[in-house]
Amino acid sequence: MSDELGLTAQPVLTLERRRNQREDLRSLARLARRFEVAGIVVGNPVHLSGELSPQTVKTQAFAAELGELTGLPIHLWDERLTTREAHQILYEAGHPRQEHRRVVDQVAATLILQSFLNEKQRPDESPEPLSS
Repeated sequence: MSDELGLTAQPVLTLERRRNQREDLRSLARLARRFEVAGIVVGNPVHLSGELSPQTVKTQAFAAELGELTGLPIHLWDERLTTREAHQILYEAGHPRQEHRRVVDQVAATLILQSFLNEKQRPDESPEPLSS
């Protein structure tokens, strides 16, 4: 989540994925309503080269369904190396490696959102939504 001004990203919680994608989508839609979000940023898992991967295609389809269900703009955002950066941040903060698994996704998601917010603050270069 970001603050009301859209300047800083903070973690809220981590949802555990279920076997049923529709249920995952509904859980995200409920959270979006609960927190009155204006848009959703989805990490886009492309290869380091920038090429699409099979996971990229799945993620983009999931993001499109989420946009349809919520009626909110969905912003796909490059997530390359965010998990690695999250591990580095946790390591530098003194968290033992065996504890990283519990929070690394939350830290990576915060990094993705913060990158999006930083880019959005740049004049004349507002990120385009996937859908509106």
